[in-house]
Amino acid sequence: MAYLPGQHRRAKLMRHDTAVILKRFFFVEQSLIITQAGWLAAIGPLEVKTKLPQLIWQDAKTADDMRTRVFELRYPNRMMEIGSESALMNLVSEARNAPNALAMYRSLLEVFKPALRKAYQDYLALADGIGDGPSIRFIRLAIQEKDEQIRLMSDMLPLMQTYMPEAKAAADAWVEELQTLLDAIGGIGLDPVENQPDAPIEIPGRVPFALAQIPARDHRFREVCYYWPDVIDPTFPYGDGLRLQLRSAVSHLNEVWAVETGGALLNAFADELDWEFVLDAARWTYDEARHCIMGYERLRQWGFEPSELPLGTYIYQAAFGQDPIYRLGMLFYFETKNIKRKPERIKSFKEYADNVSQHDMDFDWADETIHASYGNRWLTELLQRRKTENPDPNAIRDRCEALVKAMVDQATDVERQEIRAIADAMIAKAEKLAALK
Repeated sequence: MAYLPGQHRRAKLMRHDTAVILKRFFFVEQSLIITQAGWLAAIGPLEVKTKLPQLIWQDAKTADDMRTRVFELRYPNRMMEIGSESALMNLVSEARNAPNALAMYRSLLEVFKPALRKAYQDYLALADGIGDGPSIRFIRLAIQEKDEQIRLMSDMLPLMQTYMPEAKAAADAWVEELQTLLDAIGGIGLDPVENQPDAPIEIPGRVPFALAQIPARDHRFREVCYYWPDVIDPTFPYGDGLRLQLRSAVSHLNEVWAVETGGALLNAFADELDWEFVLDAARWTYDEARHCIMGYERLRQWGFEPSELPLGTYIYQAAFGQDPIYRLGMLFYFETKNIKRKPERIKSFKEYADNVSQHDMDFDWADETIHASYGNRWLTELLQRRKTENPDPNAIRDRCEALVKAMVDQATDVERQEIRAIADAMIAKAEKLAALK
């Protein structure tokens, strides 16, 4: 019997083949997201600490598109299982056990992000623009973002190297071994994966991942526990006018604790709360990083140098050694504690003709309404899954308030004097700058 010709370059990947490849990409992205998030608290340079969350969020959006597409292609199957990908995933997961933050950072920059970019490029070379058009759109975007991420991380690498020069030798060895092992299993490829031994991978020099309980701080800044006098000194006014402008900017800068906390809870609950939580936590962490940058840019615009600016740790440290649920609760507590004041601040900044503070606070307010819903949703979900007797998230919130109060009560006279001197110097400089206008 004669048939019409059916051989065509478009028919290289069937839908199940496509689903398998996209599933592989998803699991790699998901694992690296969890790794990066957990390491944020251990990263010192502020630019790196506040830029990685943007990359985490981009990768989470890419991974979400992949996950959705896999479900479409495998309908009605809704399972996402690692299956024969275990050898690759064991290696990717080992990245979080890096000996130091520089090694983790360089493993992303030099091994995994280039490998993913190549895999995505190879995928586009085979994908059919008609049958698989939806995948092509987000894969193209992913390649563009990977290129931008690699350039950005390359630009920031000197900051990491300067911050921890003693880490170079261990980082060199770690990256070399990761690359060798990834090459040995064929990289992050497109071909079907044969069943390989599902043995854990332990690279020499590894240090089992543990969340940093005391966050790393950028040494260019004033490293303090409490970042403004009114936190520990009730006689120091929050202030209005110029003082409110400064206080707001310093508060935004010090949302660095929320960046670290967002990463910590993403890492802690990624398995327990599943993918939708990871996606929300990635956005939450990215938003907090944007808020931190808002404050830093305003302060720099006004003429302040990093050496004049306080970076505190007390809120992050308030959850030292606690169940990670209290870090989730801490974000929920502060989002709901301060949100009602934001419209008042927006109005004040408008009166001061401070358009940039007004602008930043306006976007901050919008973000925090979203974050309050994240906190309530995921605290409730977590408490229900743990079958807690009292699944009310406000009980966790109240405990967090007590933890913060205990941390504030530990403040010493030396710490009060130190932060008062920093704030007074900033206010005096701001008054001189304002007088020159």
